[in-house]
Amino acid sequence: MKLLILTQYFPPETGAPQNRLYELARRLKENGVEVEILTALPSYPKNEIYEGYRNCTEMTEILDGILVHRTSIYVTTSKGIVERLKNYFSFVRSSRKYGKNLHPFDFLLCESPPLFLGYSAIYLSKKLKAKLIFNVSDLWPESAEKMGVVNNKFLLKLAYGLEAKCYKKSFLVTGQTQGIVANIKKRFPAVKVHWLPNGAKMENFDEANISTIDFRSKNGIERSDLVFFYGGIIGHAQGLKIILDAAAQFLDKKIKFVIMGSGPEKEALMQYKNDHGLHNVIFPEPVGRTQMQAVLSEIDIALIPLRKLDIFTGAIPSKIFEALAMKKPLLLGVNGEACELFINQANAGWHFEPENLNDLCEKIRQIGDDPSKIRDYGINGRNFVSQNFDRNRIADDFLKLLSAT
Repeated sequence: MKLLILTQYFPPETGAPQNRLYELARRLKENGVEVEILTALPSYPKNEIYEGYRNCTEMTEILDGILVHRTSIYVTTSKGIVERLKNYFSFVRSSRKYGKNLHPFDFLLCESPPLFLGYSAIYLSKKLKAKLIFNVSDLWPESAEKMGVVNNKFLLKLAYGLEAKCYKKSFLVTGQTQGIVANIKKRFPAVKVHWLPNGAKMENFDEANISTIDFRSKNGIERSDLVFFYGGIIGHAQGLKIILDAAAQFLDKKIKFVIMGSGPEKEALMQYKNDHGLHNVIFPEPVGRTQMQAVLSEIDIALIPLRKLDIFTGAIPSKIFEALAMKKPLLLGVNGEACELFINQANAGWHFEPENLNDLCEKIRQIGDDPSKIRDYGINGRNFVSQNFDRNRIADDFLKLLSAT
């Protein structure tokens, strides 16, 4: 079986899709699948081509035995919609041009977003005689419209049309959450869908295998401090300002709030922190995926908010799996599927109503007044992820599905 994964994002970049696709590819290869990657020259999250990949438009390399094809991409630090579209479509063009000369594949898996990569995926699946699998990790453009990121009616019409075309041209549509799968199935009942969840590589989170990086001491955090940690994209969807507003109410407590990551909202949040004298909020530089376990080993609670939008009731932030695999409980500001799985079923933390500052602060007070549950909730979370979201099991199930076709 031959599989080509088409994605704009892939290691050495860090992030949820990068890690998820790399781990899936590696496991499929270990099970005999001939896997290749077609991706862009790495530039995320700093929006500059990585050292070692500059001054070239195309290249190939081997990552853990997997052949990776890289093509050019327009890189910009602008947050404007026009510049972002130029970024997306530059890789659509370069991947299409390069990919048409590859050998035939049995399957082509396209990662979305960016949705526009579907143009290249539809063309290449036909050119390479491959069945198209369209993998949806975010219901774009619906989420972009509801968050107000995209308001242009013409662009939205084009995007919704492309979304429908990608689903209808696919042999299989996969989604990261049950909510995404249900949404697609409801709108496109004739489309074959499959839940392909995120998960954790459990062996990476065994405490005996993790070396310390002195994260607390390097960031001025005392051992006695209670640390609430957010790690991931600092963007519009997360609504992270609520963390800073909560921090303002705990300035006299032994509590620290850590926000680690990159994204369009980071600069504004850091300015807000400085303007309001929030000495208990820390913005450390992001670390690579191999160091995240060491960071998580030194925090207490994973604080994970999202904005209160209906579109997010089916969302499961990928950072949940790593935190729970590391036995770190959640303070979860997400309604719907994530709350049902990890709070109600797993009993792995606390829930607060999204964008409700009073509720968030009340939960922080509860944890600070009675920290005894932190350990028990952490153990519950690791057991739940191990039983239900182990990456090995996820890859095995996906391979069985493809083999049966």
